[in-house]
Amino acid sequence: MDAPLPLSTEFLFRLTLAVAAPQGIGPSRGADLRVVPVTGGTFEGPRLSGEVLPGPAGDWLRVEPDGTTHLDVRLTLRAAGGGLVYCQYTGLRAGPPEVLARLGRGEAVAPDSYYFRTAVRFETGAPDLAWLNRLIAVGVGQRLPEGPVYDVYGVL
Repeated sequence: MDAPLPLSTEFLFRLTLAVAAPQGIGPSRGADLRVVPVTGGTFEGPRLSGEVLPGPAGDWLRVEPDGTTHLDVRLTLRAAGGGLVYCQYTGLRAGPPEVLARLGRGEAVAPDSYYFRTAVRFETGAPDLAWLNRLIAVGVGQRLPEGPVYDVYGVL
């Protein structure tokens, strides 16, 4: 077998979201469905900074009985230069039941005590941001009491 191909990443920005109270839809397809409105936020990094526009934006969460959470998030970002970017990501948050229970209660938990990763795609018509249309990104998340925070990396 040949050596594996290398994987390189570049830090793009830190995304900090403000969220409203979850809307509990209830049990569906073996998981508890919750819709979490995103009410705003910011992103800041070496190549891209700006604000997260309030609604329509949200996270359609599916929480399994063991606390594992599947994310489906859609946001509109406004870059500092004014260009709009559609951002969509899916993700997974998993960990020991007691850690996930603490997160569910809104407690502060060390980010290295659970797994929280996302796969991110962007779409934009802004010429100066067109490079985002040809990029897959990954996020490393943490759930703070005030809302989720992600460090987002472009996969080169």
